[in-house]
Amino acid sequence: MAQFEVHDADVLAQARAILENAGGPAGMAQRVVEAVAANEEWRGKRCLNLLAPEAPTSPTVRRLLAAEIGIRAAEGHIGRVNRWFAGTQYIDEVESLCVELLKKAFRCHYADHRLMGSMLGNLAVYHSLVQPGDAVMSAAQPYGGHSSNRQDGPAGTRGLQIHDIAFDPQRLEVDLDRFAEEAQRIQPKLVVMGMSMTLFPLPVRQMAEIIAPWGGKFVYDGAHQAGLIAGGQFQDPLREGAVILTGSAGKTFSGPQSGMILWNDPALTVPITEAIFPALVATHQVNRVAALAVAAAEMLEFGSVYMAQIVKNSKALGKALDERGIPVLAAERGYSESHQIIANVRRFGGGLDVAHRLAAANLITNKNLIPGDTAADWDRPSGLRIGTIEVTRLGLMEADMARIADFFQRVLIDKKDTDAVRKDVEAFRLPLQDFYYNFDNGWPR
Repeated sequence: MAQFEVHDADVLAQARAILENAGGPAGMAQRVVEAVAANEEWRGKRCLNLLAPEAPTSPTVRRLLAAEIGIRAAEGHIGRVNRWFAGTQYIDEVESLCVELLKKAFRCHYADHRLMGSMLGNLAVYHSLVQPGDAVMSAAQPYGGHSSNRQDGPAGTRGLQIHDIAFDPQRLEVDLDRFAEEAQRIQPKLVVMGMSMTLFPLPVRQMAEIIAPWGGKFVYDGAHQAGLIAGGQFQDPLREGAVILTGSAGKTFSGPQSGMILWNDPALTVPITEAIFPALVATHQVNRVAALAVAAAEMLEFGSVYMAQIVKNSKALGKALDERGIPVLAAERGYSESHQIIANVRRFGGGLDVAHRLAAANLITNKNLIPGDTAADWDRPSGLRIGTIEVTRLGLMEADMARIADFFQRVLIDKKDTDAVRKDVEAFRLPLQDFYYNFDNGWPR
C-alpha cells in the first residue's frame, strides 16, 4: 500500500532531502538548530506578527521554559503522598505557587495548571460532565466557534449530540430568542461557548439562566479571552453564570503555550481533577508550569493596562483598515472589544491568498471563516483574522495602528510590490525588539 501523509508531501520531501545531504546525525541536528534560528531572525525580529492566537512571552517566562526543572517528572497531584516520585518538594512549591497565582488572577476558588493545551481543558469538561449520547450546544465555526467544541474535536470524540447555537450573522452575536427556543426543545446538558473569532462579550448570564431549569450547565471556553478576562477588560464568566472557564495560557494571557481550567463549585473538583489525572495528563512539563506562574504574576501587575491597550489598538486598527477600503466586520459596533478584528477580504482573493501575500511583506495574519462561508470553504475562506497582542507588547499605541494599516493598503489596495513593502515593514519593526508589560522591561517607554 502506498504511504499516505496528511502533511504536505512536498515539504516532507524537502525535509528528507535536507537530512540525506546533512552528512550524518550531527549535521541533521544542526539543520534543526538553523531552522529555529532562521525563524527567530525573521518572525522574531523582522515581522509584524498580527496573529490573534499568538503572544510573545516576557524574557523571564522564556528563560523558565528552558529551565532544568523541565527535565524532572512530577506525576500526580501536589503533595508528598500524592506523588509517585520522591524528591519533588521544590516542584510542589512551584506548582502550588502556580495554582494560587491562577486563582488570584482569575478571582476564583479552584484552578488546574497541568493541561498541555486549552483543547485538553475542553476534553476534561466533556470527560467529566457528560456521557456519550448527551446533547450539547456550541457555536458553529463560520460564526466564530472552535473545532474543540464541534464534531471534529474533543466534543465529537466523546460521541455527543452537538447542536448549533443560533447567531445573528450581521451583528455577530447570539440570537437569544432562537437560542431559548432551541435550547428548550433540545435541553442540552452543556452549553459551551468557545469563540476563536471573538470580538465582543457573550450573553453568559442570559444563556445560563435559560438552561438552568433542567440542570444545564454553561461552560466558557476562554482560550482567546483569558488575558482580557484576568485583566478585567472583557467579561467575568464565572461571575455571570459559567460553571467552568477553560483557557489558553498563550494568546491574550501572554504566557507559555498550555491550558488552564478554573471553577468555583467544590462539587466539580473531583470530576475535573480526575479527568485531568490520570485520564489526560501524567508528567506535565514543570518548566511550563513555572513559566505559567510568572505569566500570572505579570498579569496581576500589568494586566489591566496591557489588556486595555490591546482593545484600544484593535479598535484603532479596525477603523484604519476600514477607512482605507479594507472592510472590517462589525463596524457599526466599533469593530471589536477584544484583541482581534476580522476583515472580509473576499474581493481581494480570499483569506488564504491574502494571508500569504501579506506574509511576503512580513505582515503575519491568518485566514478565517466568516458568516456566508460554508464548511467547504475551510481551506479558502473569505475572512482574515488580525490580532493586536504582539504589537501592543512591543509598546505600540493607537496612532501606530494607522501605520500598520498603511502597509496593508499598499499590498491589497495599491497592489505594490511586496518586496518593497517588506523592506519598509522591516525598517519599522527592527527598532522594536523589547517586550513590555512585564517585570523585565516594565511599561512602554
